[in-house]
Amino acid sequence: MLKFVKGNLENIDNVQIYPLISLLIFFIFFVVLFYWVITAKKDHIAEVSNIPLENDTNNQNDEQL
Repeated sequence: MLKFVKGNLENIDNVQIYPLISLLIFFIFFVVLFYWVITAKKDHIAEVSNIPLENDTNNQNDEQL
């Protein structure tokens, strides 16, 4: 199977650029994500972290039925 993929990739011109582009996209995504986490407001983080603990009135009504 690997020979099949490798054989096809050898026939593509400038195929060596694709791993570099993939690494660049991966790196940029995580740098942006890290920046967003560092700059996020503490109030927003606290609010979002408490979502699973909040009582949902719709959910309670469904359980009573």
